[in-house]
Amino acid sequence: MPSSPPVTKLRSSPRVERILYWAHRTKGLRYACLRYFNASGCTPTRGEDHDPETHLIPLVIQVALGQRASIKIFGDDYPTPDGTCVRDYIHVEDLASAHLLALEALQEREVLHYNLGNGNGFSVKEVAETVRAVSGREVVTEIAARRAGDPATLIADSTRIREELGWTPKYTDLRSIVETAWDWHLAHPDGYRD
Repeated sequence: MPSSPPVTKLRSSPRVERILYWAHRTKGLRYACLRYFNASGCTPTRGEDHDPETHLIPLVIQVALGQRASIKIFGDDYPTPDGTCVRDYIHVEDLASAHLLALEALQEREVLHYNLGNGNGFSVKEVAETVRAVSGREVVTEIAARRAGDPATLIADSTRIREELGWTPKYTDLRSIVETAWDWHLAHPDGYRD
């Protein structure tokens, strides 16, 4: 019998997950929903280069590279250890390994649902401090008003994929993630345009 998410989850699932659910129910499509938290880090040949850039680690690196004057921290009065938002950053290589495990598991199972995060939370201030430490450069921060809807803490519970597929993130500390991003951005200061 096909394994399917309970209907209660279906009602609150994102639209794509509902489409996959019904494609499975009606057509037998096997699928894996891999829910990323904050994908980050780089490989030596592939980096993060968006226009406009909206992700925290590359934005802070741009400050360290002198490409932007400062980084705004939206709120410093959250109920977190340093008052700034806490997020779970997961390295792109760890995401890739989870995809490979999920594809392999789909040979035996029909439906998979996993959160992909390293299970550790790091604050906005910690990201800025880590970029400072890794780069050896100044990172100017500015405290700004909170953004509407930002929760204080978002950390993934990836217990299911760890237990069911044996997935273990290789990059579990912020410094190792930032180091890979810094190395790529330092080598590619203009992103893919250079």
